[in-house]
Amino acid sequence: MLRPQPLLSFEVDTSGQDTSLKHDDFDSEVRRTWYHYLPLCLLLFLMVAPYPSLLIVLVNHYLLTLNEPIAFIVHFLITFTLEFLAFASLMVCVVRDPGPVYMDASDHDPVHQPEDMGLAEALMTMENTDDDCSPDKFCRKCWVPKPERAHHCSVCGRCVLKMDHHCPWLGAKCIGHRTYPAFVHFLTCITAFSAYVATISISAVWWSFDNPLLVPDESTPVHELLLATAGVIFTLVVGSFLVYHVYLITTNQTTVEALSPFLLLRYIPPLPVSMKLSEPPMEEELSYNQRRVVRDAHRFVRMYDVGWRRNWAQVFGWSKPRGWLYLLLIGGSVNGDGRSFPHNPRSQDMLSQLAARLEKEA
Repeated sequence: MLRPQPLLSFEVDTSGQDTSLKHDDFDSEVRRTWYHYLPLCLLLFLMVAPYPSLLIVLVNHYLLTLNEPIAFIVHFLITFTLEFLAFASLMVCVVRDPGPVYMDASDHDPVHQPEDMGLAEALMTMENTDDDCSPDKFCRKCWVPKPERAHHCSVCGRCVLKMDHHCPWLGAKCIGHRTYPAFVHFLTCITAFSAYVATISISAVWWSFDNPLLVPDESTPVHELLLATAGVIFTLVVGSFLVYHVYLITTNQTTVEALSPFLLLRYIPPLPVSMKLSEPPMEEELSYNQRRVVRDAHRFVRMYDVGWRRNWAQVFGWSKPRGWLYLLLIGGSVNGDGRSFPHNPRSQDMLSQLAARLEKEA
């Protein structure tokens, strides 16, 4: 089916050059400069900074003091593996596009695009448009089709499929449909690495205080104490973030959806014309009591919650043989196209009740 054509054309033929607007002109990211990568450089520094102290602790404590080479090899391999997996998923988050929003290839085929179209033909074509090109599913900032759960990032200047949040620590990029599994994998590896380093460091510090005369180097307890402190701090900070995302995956929400209760207004049934609200209603058009009703309903209405097993399968499921290995290494990729998602079968009834309560509070 043909897409709607613009009623007016602003193309100017200058010296035979094609000056028509391309789709890439609308769906292009904001050009990044060097200071956008400073948080990423700091993150890389924090990831490699513990290793000098960690090697000192492992060598002095497990090799020179306890004379346990097997424990030294085991601890070294575990910490190195966790750090390697964290770097792998971090690379995916930085390099991979989080989820481009673009039209199908057929939409750009010049064979199907008439060069000249009259006003009447244009109006008739607009009546037969697909759902993806309806006015309420077009981004009014970058003017591209806006599929379900896609959002516009004002920092990146583009729309992202199933956008979760914008992360300045990952090169000022968004976490979206294609990078969310790698992002959760990165949080898991960093939390596991920090917790493991904190555990072996606390054990070494405890032993050093019980046996102060057997410590081969006076600086070793200092490294052990610093590693233990940093490990506990990063475990609590990053681990809390990881627990929050585990909750989001279990309930099939994104950070944007969890923190924006008024997104429910996009899905409620049409309200009576007498309420004089937009279609769909806007947050600023609601009264205080109506806003409170929407916030209360947001805690119970989960549009995409189809059970925790299927919710996790949407993010970390695999369809290829031995796909779990790829999932273990870098976090894998999300199933589906990022444009359509199964809905909670109870969501429509809940939305109807929400619409009735909004009408009652009018």
